[in-house]
Amino acid sequence: MTLCETDKLRWYCVRTQTKREHIAAKHLRELEGLEVFCPRVRYRKATRRGKIWWLEPLFPGYLLAKFDRTEMERAVTFCQGVRGLVRFGTEIPDVPDAMVRNLIRQVREQAGGEGEEEMITIAPFISVGDEVEVASGPFQGMKGIIRSVAPATERVKVLLEFLGQIQPVDLDLFSILTPGKPIPNF
Repeated sequence: MTLCETDKLRWYCVRTQTKREHIAAKHLRELEGLEVFCPRVRYRKATRRGKIWWLEPLFPGYLLAKFDRTEMERAVTFCQGVRGLVRFGTEIPDVPDAMVRNLIRQVREQAGGEGEEEMITIAPFISVGDEVEVASGPFQGMKGIIRSVAPATERVKVLLEFLGQIQPVDLDLFSILTPGKPIPNF
């Protein structure tokens, strides 16, 4: 690419079909002359089937693509999984390159070199001393204090008051809620 051609390359926000961000990203990556950024978040969640991994886009319904709009707008717009470019009236704004580069750098740092550069894995964040409420099981609704956390086994020891005494109870990490923090059902 010549210097003149690289000057035309700009980042644009691309609207995707609902729950089809990864499909749109895959098909856009097949087009020559495009760079695509579609970060995703991976987390564990308790379900009726047990604890499973969920994978969701960081920006639901959107992804970022860098291309020459005069040359590639039609190909991008009609790509599978794409609904169009984000526009304000008739104007299609570009996203500042420095902002996207900074976002890419931050996502890659968070990914921690897992091989997936666009995937951030979120683990529950809970620590000793946190106040929690039991969300399921025989102690449902009771409040207590975290005494210890065993992330490898996904278990926590919680001090609960029952039968007139404070008792240490071993619970599943996915059966507790932390008031004031996001639910640790990741």
